[in-house]
Amino acid sequence: MSSLVYDGTAMLGRQLRRARNNPGLLILTQTMPVTMLLFFGYVFGSALAMPGEEYRSFLVPGLLVATAANGIMTGMFQAAQDVHRGVTDRFRALPVSRAAVPLGQAVADVVVTAAGTVPLLLVGLAVGWRIEGSVPQALGALGLLLLFRFATTWAGIFLGLLTRNEEAAGQLGGATFLLPLLSNAYIPADGLPGWLRTVAEWNPISAVATALRDLFGNAPVPEGAAWPVAHPVAGSLAWCAVLLAVFTPLAARRYAHGGR
Repeated sequence: MSSLVYDGTAMLGRQLRRARNNPGLLILTQTMPVTMLLFFGYVFGSALAMPGEEYRSFLVPGLLVATAANGIMTGMFQAAQDVHRGVTDRFRALPVSRAAVPLGQAVADVVVTAAGTVPLLLVGLAVGWRIEGSVPQALGALGLLLLFRFATTWAGIFLGLLTRNEEAAGQLGGATFLLPLLSNAYIPADGLPGWLRTVAEWNPISAVATALRDLFGNAPVPEGAAWPVAHPVAGSLAWCAVLLAVFTPLAARRYAHGGR
C-alpha cells in the first residue's frame, strides 16, 4: 500500500505537469462548457417552456455533469497516447506499482476538473444560477460530481489502453459527445418519447444531473421517473460504484499485462 501511495503521488505529479505544459487543452476544456452555457442558455432557453433564467438554473448542473462525463474522452486519449508513444512500456519496465500509473492519471484528472469547474460556476452565477440548498448539500453535490468524474476517467483509461492508438482514441472519444444528448443534462426527459425517455433516465448522466439539481435546490426530482432518477443521490452513487468496480480492475490489469 505504501508503494502504491508513493508511486501514485509521483505519477500524479507527472500528470499535473503534463496538464501544465499543455495550456491549450486546459483553455479549451474550461471555455467549452462556458460557451455551451451561454449558447444553450440564451438560444435554447428561449425555445423551451421554461423562462430563460429558470432554464439556465436547470442547465448549469447538467453542464457540470456533462463536463464530468468527458473523463471518458480525456482518460482514453491520454492513456492511448502514452501507449502509442511508448511511455507506458517504459513505466512498465520500472519498479513501479502497476496500479500507480492509472491511479495517478485518474486523480490528476479530478484535480484539473475541480479547478476547471470554477469558471463555469462563476459564469453560471453571472447568468442567474443560484445555490438554493444548504452549504452541506452544495458540498455534497460537488463531491458527487468529482466522484463521477473519477469513475468515468477509469472507464476512459481502460478504453485507451484497449485501443492503444491516440488517433483511434480521439475519434472514439468524440463519440462520447452523444452521451449527454441522450440524458436530461440539457432538457427535461419527461417530454421525450417513451422508449427514449427510458434510455435517457437509465443514462448515468441523468441520475447525477438530477442529484445535483436536487442538492443545489435548482429543480425538484421528477415524478414517475426510472429508479436512478427518482432516487438521484442513491442512483448516482450506485452508478459510480458500478463504473469503479468494473473499470478500475480492468484498467489496472490491462496496464499490468500490456497487450496480452
